[in-house]
Parts: sequence; C-alpha cells; structure tokens
Amino acid sequence: MSQDIATIRVTRYRPEKDGKPYFQDYKVPYRKDMVVLDALNYIKANLDGTLTYRWSCRMGVCGSCGANVDGVPKLTCASFLHEFKGRTIKVEPLTHFPVIKDLVVNMDDFMHKLVEIKPWIIREKESPPEEGEYRQSAEELERYDQFSSCINCMLCYSACPVYGLNEKFLGPAATALAYRYIEDSRDQGKAVRFPIVHELEGVWECTLVGECSVVCPKGVDPMLAIQKTKILGATNALKSLVMPRGGK
Repeated sequence: MSQDIATIRVTRYRPEKDGKPYFQDYKVPYRKDMVVLDALNYIKANLDGTLTYRWSCRMGVCGSCGANVDGVPKLTCASFLHEFKGRTIKVEPLTHFPVIKDLVVNMDDFMHKLVEIKPWIIREKESPPEEGEYRQSAEELERYDQFSSCINCMLCYSACPVYGLNEKFLGPAATALAYRYIEDSRDQGKAVRFPIVHELEGVWECTLVGECSVVCPKGVDPMLAIQKTKILGATNALKSLVMPRGGK
C-alpha cells in the first residue's frame, strides 16, 4: 500500500547568506492525526536539520509555534494536515516582525510592549500576609477572565493591519492584558496604565478591523478589550469635565 504524502512549502531565510527569503518544498508522510508542527519536526529530524522554527509544549499553551499557515496566523501545533489535504501547505513566518532565520521572528518589540503595560497587580499599599488574600467575587472575576487566557503567541499582531503600518501601536494582546488588570478588582494601578493605553499609539489607533479576535487560538477578544478601554477613557474624560479635581 502506498503511503500518503503531504507537501510542505516552508520559508527559508538565513540573513548571513541569503539575499531574500525563498520557499523550499519537502515531502512528508501523511497521517490524519498529524499537525503542521509534526511535519516540521519530521523535516528537521529526517530531511533537513538546518530548518529553524520555535516550539515548546505542542499543546496550544506556550504560544511559541505561531506561523502563517496558508496565509493565516495559526499555531502550527493546532493546524491539522487533513485540513489542507490534496494541496501544498505553505508555512511562513508571522508577518509584521523582523525575521531572524527561517520561521523564527524577532519578538523584542512585542515583549517591550508587554512590560510597558505592567502585567501584574499593582497595590498602593501591600497588606501583610497575615491579613489573608485579596478576595473577589465570581462576578468580579468574570469581568476580566477571558482576557487572562492570552498565551502571548503574537498571532493577533500578525493579523493586525494597523500594527503592520505602525509598529509603535500598542497592539491587541498588550491592550487586552492591560484591560485584564484595569478591570481586576484587586488592582489599584489604573492611574499608571491609563496614560499608556490612551496615548497616541494606544487604543485610539485601532480601526476595529477585528482580525485580532478572529485568529486568537484561545478565544480571547482583543478588539472587545480595546473598545472597553476606549469607553473607560471617554467616561473618565467626561467625568473630569463635569467633576474637575477639587470640585464638590
């Protein structure tokens, strides 16, 4: 019995020797339960050890194996070969990021943005441990819960046309994470985060295309977070006009 074969067309690029990226085709034995990451691992182990890409958990948790699969930002560990059976599967690095080698992109800009929004609970004064944990109700948790599911895979940035035009744009994942802490009843850092998310390249740069929410593998809705952050900013601005500081 002949074995089914899948053709994987992968971007190759080694900046120290290649003038520009190019595609290379590989023939991989096909099984229905195989994902694109399995195919890349097969290529690496059996066909071409120079192929370079990122991966870690293979369970859709770490977020490190993101790539453009047939032009769509996806986790390669969650993209099954049978979805593309009968045609060549094109695997490219995530767009809008500088390519280091093959499918590996430079994440520095994204990581700087994550640090900038201070993704931790800020307290004006920490309570001593003997006073116990900071409690919150199920309703308070629900206000931000979905936005805490982000795995920092950067698929939303690759899908975002605004980030493609302006790399200073804070972007979907960082804004969603900022909103997660803004809405956390235990956090007291709104005054620190608001100037960051509402600056020129913050939420007001978003044009509501919505592709960030479409490609998220964990069901997070960054566009909703951006909209809610805009509403909070507009509400606060209106309050400051109606009730200026020092007013009664």
